[in-house]
Amino acid sequence: MVCKAATLYYVHDPMCSWCWGFAPVLADLLDKLPSSIQVKRLLGGLAVDTDEPMPQSMQKMLQETWRRIEHKIPGTHFNFDFWSNCAPRRATYAACRAVIAARQQDNAFDERMTKAIQRAYYQQARNPSDDETLLELAVEIGLDKERFTEDFYAQQTQQQLQDEINRSRELYAESFPSLVLQQDSSNWPVPIDYLDSAPMLSMIESISSG
Repeated sequence: MVCKAATLYYVHDPMCSWCWGFAPVLADLLDKLPSSIQVKRLLGGLAVDTDEPMPQSMQKMLQETWRRIEHKIPGTHFNFDFWSNCAPRRATYAACRAVIAARQQDNAFDERMTKAIQRAYYQQARNPSDDETLLELAVEIGLDKERFTEDFYAQQTQQQLQDEINRSRELYAESFPSLVLQQDSSNWPVPIDYLDSAPMLSMIESISSG
């Protein structure tokens, strides 16, 4: 079956817990995707910069979300030591900028930095809202620290993040994770299945070959 040229947008935030749960199925989906379909990753920007501590009510809500994800998606686990070892803030833009800065050294580092942030946050009880953590992760995944630091703090990196947020909104991808298939002038939201890539793949192949 020959597929028409199409682009699959994956809209996410590296500190989105549902994106962490979706990661294994996403990897399976992308592995099976027809080669004619281009994949573009967009950062949706979950929470703006702030130095304010996360309210206890929100901390409790997010811990309940983690438990719900563990229950819904078998094999997904969170390290709840984060909540006692770190000073949580509702701020994910720095983590998004870190992904963009990593991408400047090689596109492959986009996914690598995302995974490093997720591991740090959800498995190692480290805080990716803190610049120091993100700079440490850059070194750990093999990035040039000096160049990463310069790119991380550059105004154009924040502008790139805002551009990707705006593009996500144009695609009506306002929850994370989101998948949107674009073909010609049409955009097709692809419902997320956290357990099985097959329904998503079937829909994508049907639209792109139609």
